[in-house]
Amino acid sequence: METQGASVVITHHVLDTKQEEYEKWLEQIVPLTKHSEGFIDLQIVRPIPNLTFIYTIIIRFDTIKNLKNWMESNDRKRLIEKANPYFRKNDNYKIKSGLDFLFETENETKVPVRWKQFLVTWSAIYPLSLLIPLLILPFLRVLKIPTNHYFDGLLISCSVVFLMVYVIMPNYTKLIRKWLFK
Repeated sequence: METQGASVVITHHVLDTKQEEYEKWLEQIVPLTKHSEGFIDLQIVRPIPNLTFIYTIIIRFDTIKNLKNWMESNDRKRLIEKANPYFRKNDNYKIKSGLDFLFETENETKVPVRWKQFLVTWSAIYPLSLLIPLLILPFLRVLKIPTNHYFDGLLISCSVVFLMVYVIMPNYTKLIRKWLFK
């Protein structure tokens, strides 16, 4: 039996005039995804208004099998067909086990051994977990947003994940590529 989790990173390049329709479409597909066998969690990184148009959806399942079952399901295929007029490019996704997608580089097709993935991920998340609260919490208080443990945690974790996926890991893995893939 598979015990290792699996992730899919989906990117949708949405037309400027179709973002409202796409958001309504998300309201249809997200509940179906959440009720699929083996679903763990889902994150949607929305575009910055008037600046970007790419939606990134990260979905985690308990096994690759359950993730593939959802990605290849008739429900998902039907909804993707419905959303195709909203896209600049076709539905694009990559399935990886665990957090392998964080270690993907343009030139590397293999995945580093798990203990190296652990060390690299930990060494990147630890400083972020110390630094991000020092930056975000004072900013929230300046904006007169009252202290709320859950809201603060939501913003901090969202910032850490965003930085890990889009900024830190792509550059960090390039920097230590020789050791990482040896």
